Amino acid sequence: MADLGAIAIDASTCTRCTLSGSRTQVVFGMGDPGADLLFVGEGPGADEDAAGLPFVGRSGKLLDRLIGEEMGRTRADCYIANVVKCRPPDNRDPRPDEMAACRPWLELQLDHVDPRVVVTLGNVATRALLGGTEGITRLRGRTYPWRNRVLVPTYHPAAVLRGNPEAMAGMRADLVRAALALSAAQREPTG
Repeated sequence: MADLGAIAIDASTCTRCTLSGSRTQVVFGMGDPGADLLFVGEGPGADEDAAGLPFVGRSGKLLDRLIGEEMGRTRADCYIANVVKCRPPDNRDPRPDEMAACRPWLELQLDHVDPRVVVTLGNVATRALLGGTEGITRLRGRTYPWRNRVLVPTYHPAAVLRGNPEAMAGMRADLVRAALALSAAQREPTG
C-alpha cells in the first residue's frame, strides 16, 4: 500500500471529473499522516487552489485559531482534507458526481491516517460522510459513531466568518466535544 505522499502524487494528475479542467492544482491534504484527528471540508477555495494546501485563507486562519483555543492543538497535530480536491468554479458546492469521483482519494486518506475522531466542516462534508439530507444546524451538537471512529459535525469556518455569533459558539462547543471524544478514545484500547 502506497504512503500518502505517493497517493498525493497520483491525485495531482487526476482527471476523474470536470473540476480538473479549471483547477490550478490539486489540493490533496496536509498534516500529520498519523494524526488521531482529521478535519474534512467541502473543497478548496481560491486561496487553497493557488497555494495547493487546504484551509489557508481566512477560513483556515479561523480554524487554526479555534483548534488552538478549544483543543490545545495546532494544524501540525491533525490532518486536514476536503471532500473534493479541486476548486469548484465560482465557489459553488461540489456536485454529487464530482464528490463521487473524488471519494476514492478521501477514502485513501481516511484509511492511511486512520484517525480516531473526524470533524466535518459544514453541510457538504457532513452529508458526504454521514449521508442523508439533514443540514448542519440539526446534525451538529452531538457525536456520531462512524466506521469505528467518532464523527463530530460542525459549522464551516466560512459560516462563522459571516458574523453569526451562534455559529461561533456552536463551532467552539463542537471542537470541545471533539477534544473530549479524543480524550475518551485515547483511554480505550485499540484493535
